[in-house]
Amino acid sequence: DRVSTQATKAALHALAALCPYGRTRVKIVGAGAVPAIVDLLLDDPERRVNEIALVALDRLCTCAEGRAELVVHAAGLAVVGKKVLRVSEAASERAVRVLRSVARHAATPAVLQEMAQSGVVAKLCAALWSEQCGVRTKERAHEVLKLHSRTWRNSPCLSPKILELYPS
Repeated sequence: DRVSTQATKAALHALAALCPYGRTRVKIVGAGAVPAIVDLLLDDPERRVNEIALVALDRLCTCAEGRAELVVHAAGLAVVGKKVLRVSEAASERAVRVLRSVARHAATPAVLQEMAQSGVVAKLCAALWSEQCGVRTKERAHEVLKLHSRTWRNSPCLSPKILELYPS
């Protein structure tokens, strides 16, 4: 309910702590946690709340139900992509992990098109060249781009220079 930032942080910490357990994770997703986290991220909270929310979202997206809820939310992929390179290195890392999970396990043609249109692909490209991202984050971004390079080849956000790195 966003009573206070401190209450929000405490709730997100509890949520993230419960997420590693399979059955619990599915129940948390079923209770509507993914749309609530996406809505929270849309409000552009402070840095630490962003980071904790992305940790929880990352853990929830390790199950199919969590990824499905993220993809179904109208702003799900866009808000996660928006957090790459905008909040902190930790937030970028978690956001790229979420996007990688979706790209690996829930990549329908519609999802891939939405990723290109909402700027997610451009953010992944930017993460490759950024000094703000760690090596692991760059590797994950590279993996996603390489995985779907054929689909995104004609995307206007991809420059020919980047496409040369990912031949068909």
